[in-house]
Amino acid sequence: MKKVLVIEDEAQTRDILVESLEAEGFDTICAENGRVGVKKAQEYLPDLVICDIIMPELDGYGVLTTLRQNLLTQKIPLIFLTGRTTDVEQFYGMDLGANAYVTKPCTVEALLAAIAKVCELYTAVKSV
Repeated sequence: MKKVLVIEDEAQTRDILVESLEAEGFDTICAENGRVGVKKAQEYLPDLVICDIIMPELDGYGVLTTLRQNLLTQKIPLIFLTGRTTDVEQFYGMDLGANAYVTKPCTVEALLAAIAKVCELYTAVKSV
């Protein structure tokens, strides 16, 4: 996976994510809220989406639901990166179809490990 869409409303967090991912060789696209994120996902068809949950205009759950309903975007892996830390929230996100759930704050290494795991699983499923 090379092209990653980062959907994060906090500019500083978004900038750190983009910088960290680009340092690891990923091409990044970013969006400042869920509505813009959905549009960019449909336009650019990224290989992976990293998405916050608590955002204005359209929250992360809405982003995931919208992406899963569109034939072009329904199979794009999505990792939630969020401050929502309860088990109920994590189960809900995974039940909606998230491929991984990483809680903030997290290290770059933890996020990269989640990305690697999702990429590994996604590649295995595509080859079946």
